Parts: sequence; structure tokens; C-alpha cells
Amino acid sequence: MSTELQHAIEAAFSGDTPAEDARGAVEETIARLDRGELSLAEQQTDGSWTVNGWIQQAILLFFRLQKMEIIELGPYTYHDKVPLKSAVEGVRIVPPATVRYGAFVEPGAVLMPSYVNIGSHVGSGTMVDTWATVGSGAWIGKDVHLSGGVGIGGVLEPPGARPVIIEDGAFVGSRAIVVEGVHIGAEAVLGAGVILTASTKIIDVTGTEPVEHVGHVPPRKVVIPGTRPKEFAAGTFEVPCALIIGERTESTDRKTSLNAALRELDVDV
Repeated sequence: MSTELQHAIEAAFSGDTPAEDARGAVEETIARLDRGELSLAEQQTDGSWTVNGWIQQAILLFFRLQKMEIIELGPYTYHDKVPLKSAVEGVRIVPPATVRYGAFVEPGAVLMPSYVNIGSHVGSGTMVDTWATVGSGAWIGKDVHLSGGVGIGGVLEPPGARPVIIEDGAFVGSRAIVVEGVHIGAEAVLGAGVILTASTKIIDVTGTEPVEHVGHVPPRKVVIPGTRPKEFAAGTFEVPCALIIGERTESTDRKTSLNAALRELDVDV
């Protein structure tokens, strides 16, 4: 069934067939995303990730095919193309948390007043804290903590572009920003205010020589904001980077371990 949906959507997106002819395939794809039967990003058995670009195409076609309308849900009235989800069984949703249709939130997750956009995935046991946002297509694993004000970027274009991926057990500190397809490894810890883009230098300073990463934080690493000098025509200035300053210690209690890692390394969240 997925192969048939993919072929119909790719043909419509390329213009080989009219978009209206693929409406059924588009609506079925979004419905399956909403139920968690499809996902934009998929982890393979070797730990690598693949991106289903055709699902991004389906979301873009969905926007094209949907009409603006007045939609009412509970006390809210709004003008949009995509409806909001009502209560999700097994998920604690604290008002005014908002989950857009086409996003999947597993039972056991907790959403404080926050926003989860279409195409994204939020795993069981994850806390999306107050005023955190989860962008289109982002993959948030199980037992993740997105602290207050965290910004997780979304991506739909170009189709095939990797969304932000935050693997199981990671902790993202207050006001941190993760965008442009950055991949956070399992049980990693980002301190408050860390900003990670596709070009941000992530520098491991735990050894005798710095080791640079771009677009990826290895599992269990502890990261804080930093700066590094860079030469410009006008002189030398400090530009933002991120510093890997250590690694989480073993603990039977994950949340205790997260707090301990930050205290031991003098990181505020």
C-alpha cells in the first residue's frame, strides 16, 4: 500500500499527473502519519536514518489541496488549512498545547502548553515542556525532555532533506534551538541556550586536541554553548559554537542521571 501511495504522490508532485488526482493518496498518507503508521524519518537496523522524501511531498501537496476554512475545536476558532487534533488517548495534554493533524504523539507522552506541527513524531515518555515547539517532520524519540522554550526546527523542502532527529533519552535544556536537520544521539544532554544549525561547529574539548563535529551530537555527550575566534576583514571576532565537555555517567535512573550530568559539569538548565 505504501508503494502505491508513494508512486501516486511522486507523480502528482512532479506534475506528471494533476494534484487533484492524487487527493485520495495524499489524504491517506496524512491519515497514516497521524496514526503513526508512517513516519518521515526511519531508523534502520544499523542505527542509520533514512528520510521518506515522498512523505514530505505528500504534506506539501496536502497544503496545496486543502482550502482555508474556519475551524472550531473546543474553545478555539481559527482560520487554517489543517485541523488540530483533539484529545489523544493516553497522552497528557495541558492547555493550550496544540497538536496539528498529521503529527503522531505516542501514549505516555506529556505535552505542556506547546506546539507540535504536522509530520512530526513524539515518542512515549517524552516531555514537551512549556512553550517548546516541535517543527514539521521532526523526530523526537522516547523518554526525551524538551525543556521550556526549546525550539525544534521543521523541514519539508526540499523533499528528502533530513528533519531534526532527537534520539531516545536525550535532554534538551531551556531555550536551546536545534534546526536544519541536526541529529542528537541517544541520551545526549544539551545545556541551556545551545544553538545547533547545520553549520554550527560542535567541538569536543574533552581530549588534548579539539575534535569537530557538524550536524551531529554523539550519544551521551554533554554539550554547552561556546564561542571560537574567527578572522574577518575587520578583525578577529568570536562566533558561536557548541562545546562537548563530557559524557553522562551511568545511572539506573535516567532523569537523576541527566540532572547529575549537568551538576557535575557546571551546566545550567
